[in-house]
Amino acid sequence: MKGSLCHELKSDLPAAEVWEVYGGLLLGQLIPQLLPDVLSKFEVVVGDGGVGTVLRLTFPPGIAGLEYQKEKFTKIDNENYVKEALVIEGGLLNLGFLKYFVRFEIVRDADNTSTIISTVEYEVEDEHTGNAAFVTTSTFARIAEAITKYIKAQKGDEKAPEQTL
Repeated sequence: MKGSLCHELKSDLPAAEVWEVYGGLLLGQLIPQLLPDVLSKFEVVVGDGGVGTVLRLTFPPGIAGLEYQKEKFTKIDNENYVKEALVIEGGLLNLGFLKYFVRFEIVRDADNTSTIISTVEYEVEDEHTGNAAFVTTSTFARIAEAITKYIKAQKGDEKAPEQTL
């Protein structure tokens, strides 16, 4: 069984500012700080944030089989603000998924604002189709909202969590 889900968040920030976070490693570094219930640890296994970079993401306790996942950046387009990653180990692959692919696109809108588009594509083995219920965009919606708030805070609009690199 194959499927895909998409979430869009309209941001009042320019696309270039949003891409500064989404385009490299900063996104993964910030999530454990901003949303520790989503991701507890972020590690770079191989790479510098470009295509081919492999990350190990450790999830907080709660769902059996979802302790961690490794994902590989398969596309980073700094001109069109597109980043794609494929889960290569762990995560939903442990629950019968054959493919779990994430795409982030930051679209420049005419009024110097942007839209954060998060897309998930997946394929699950026929005998595990019930596990497709684990696929959701709600986490990506929360991430987009948290990152937007973080960027505004960095601009002095609100108190921001300290950035650690």
